[in-house]
Formats: sequence, C-alpha cells, structure tokens
Amino acid sequence: MKRLLLLLTLLFITSHLFAQQDLDDKYYFTEALFKHLSDYNKKADAAFRANKYEKAQELFEEFTSEQLAGSYMNNFKFKNLRNREVELYDFKKPTFLITYASWCIPAKGEIPAINKLAKEYSDKVDFVILFWDKRETVKKHSDQFNSQISVVYVDESENNGGYVVKQLKHSLGLPTCFLLSEDKRITSIRRSVFSGPAIDRETAYQKNYIALETSISKNLIPEYDEVYADNVSVD
Repeated sequence: MKRLLLLLTLLFITSHLFAQQDLDDKYYFTEALFKHLSDYNKKADAAFRANKYEKAQELFEEFTSEQLAGSYMNNFKFKNLRNREVELYDFKKPTFLITYASWCIPAKGEIPAINKLAKEYSDKVDFVILFWDKRETVKKHSDQFNSQISVVYVDESENNGGYVVKQLKHSLGLPTCFLLSEDKRITSIRRSVFSGPAIDRETAYQKNYIALETSISKNLIPEYDEVYADNVSVD
C-alpha cells in the first residue's frame, strides 16, 4: 500500500512539473511586443509621416499576423461593473476581446454587429468589451451592449493596471480586436471597419457584421460552416 501511495505521489509530482514546464515554454504576447514593437513603431511612424496610410495598414497587418499571432495572451486583470476583479483566463471559451474608451468613437454599425454576433455565438464564444475609462462612464456606455457581452474596464486614473494599459492600450492603440482561442492563444488581431460618411448606417452595419462574423468563424470556431457565411450578403 505504501509503495502504491509513493508511486501515485511521484506520478502527481511528475505530471505537475511537466505541466508547469509546458506553461513556462509558452511564448506570450508581452514577450512578442518586447521583441518586435519598437521596430514596428519606427516603420509605422515613418509611413504616417509620409501620409502613406495604406502602407501603415499593411505594416500593422504584417506585424500582428507574423509577430503577434500564435503567442499567448497574458492573464491580464480588469474589473467588472460590480467593481470586482476579473482575470482574462476566467473566460473559458474562445474569446472575442475588443478595446474601447468613451472618447473613442466606434465604427459606424460596429456595436449592433457585435450585439447580433454575441446572440448567435454566445454558446461557443465569450464576448468581452474592455473599456479604458472610469467605472461611472463605463456603466453609462455598457447599456449599448446586450447581456451576452461581458463589459470590463481599467481606470488609469486610479493608478492601477498600469502594466495592462501599457501592453493592451499603448502598444496597438484602440479600438483593437483580439481573437483568442480557448487556451488564449492569439489567432488574429484586427482593426475596426470604418466606413466613409457617405455610407448609410445599414450598409456599415452589414460590412461590420460580415467582417466580424468571418473573423470569428475562421479563427474561433473550428466547425466553421462556409455555407452559412455565403448566405450573409449586403442588401
């Protein structure tokens, strides 16, 4: 009996060590930023100064797809509207995470598109809206989102969450959308679809819905049904 207990103990310790080793071997988002963000910023700043906005967008897509995608998002901490601490890893499903602030105007039609997608995919995907703002302000803006969406925030004025702010806000700006697998590996990073002032709200909504639905389906849901995507069209 003692030998059996000793064997089981050794097996437990060994499995724990291997699990910890696997965790330590993960390549995290913050590591990728440390290695590559400075070089990206230099190139992007040069493109913006030269008014080469398409080039700047190409650089963003290249940077996020080649240097950040595939890394694991850190277990950042936020607060919910009940003022309780929430960790990113508390969300167990594949996660759609997008960052906002009260002074940042969402793309036309984007919020209705997110609300519809949250209703359709809430059984498979966790939808999280992260605000960089005060709790009182976030509570006012939270009414825009339906009950399938978790609204969290980081208030910089409290001098808390500086590490989160530096990594998630100041690195890529906002709004930025992170598509995370169940184990919080970054599958894609994207920017909002901004339509010109001449585009009506319904068309803008349709464009955002199609872009977001395609991203969610391809990056977060393995059993993506392409027939369903083909049936979504702009009126």
